[in-house]
Amino acid sequence: MTTATAVGEALNVLAQQINITPTKPPGAPQLINLVNYLSWIVMLAGIAALIYAGGKFGWERFHGGAVESPKIILGALVGGIIATSAGTIMNAVVTGSA
Repeated sequence: MTTATAVGEALNVLAQQINITPTKPPGAPQLINLVNYLSWIVMLAGIAALIYAGGKFGWERFHGGAVESPKIILGALVGGIIATSAGTIMNAVVTGSA
């Protein structure tokens, strides 16, 4: 047996296809539903934070003082982005589709 033949046979063994049939884990619909509810709660909290930050920004603008409202707005926007994508990410993970 030559080296080329041995390498060819090894590649044939390594190239064999493995048949996998994905199945949903138990409780997957409830988990997706919970994540969707939590994302709604987080988005509503983000909207409340944006309203609060807008009011605080106006207060800081007219009365002086430290400007903290841009940090609140940035935090609310990042939280909203994460919350919006959480349901999609969990759906992709649980169902196995991209």
